Amino acid sequence: MTKEQKNEVIEVLKGKFSQYNNFYITNTESLSVEQVGKLRRACFDKNVEMKVAKNTLIKKALESIDAERYTGVFDALNNVTALLFSENPKEPALIISSFRKANNGEKPELKAAFINGDIYSGDNQLKALTQIKTKNELIGEVIGLLQSPAKRVIAALLHNAETKGQTAAEAAPAE
Repeated sequence: MTKEQKNEVIEVLKGKFSQYNNFYITNTESLSVEQVGKLRRACFDKNVEMKVAKNTLIKKALESIDAERYTGVFDALNNVTALLFSENPKEPALIISSFRKANNGEKPELKAAFINGDIYSGDNQLKALTQIKTKNELIGEVIGLLQSPAKRVIAALLHNAETKGQTAAEAAPAE
């Protein structure tokens, strides 16, 4: 690879790191070409971008953006590395988990994840990452919690109005 090609890859990676707040670093070393193709299709179907690059180029791209911010990620840059970029912090974890189940394997292995400024290191974090709530899910929960007391008050008022209406109707025939 020429110096010019390396600089081109670094610029592409810098663009992706700047564009996305969430990315996963995975090890795809023992996957066959067919399996990598399936993984790429699964990512494409879920709007997750998958990029494979040399670790040194990934490190240079991250360092040129903000070396301090990404310091915890550098330890994960070893062996074969595939990067998964996504707007949804949960989607790459779900793809990796379902891919493993479908192939009865341990790969792709999660080396690290960078989610909105937080770093999750190690494959043992995968289960926790599949349970992260997205921004829209959290907003929905908050709205539901805010609506709950109002719904109870309205239900109580309606119930009270119905019971008063019934007592007046019951009293009328007795007269």
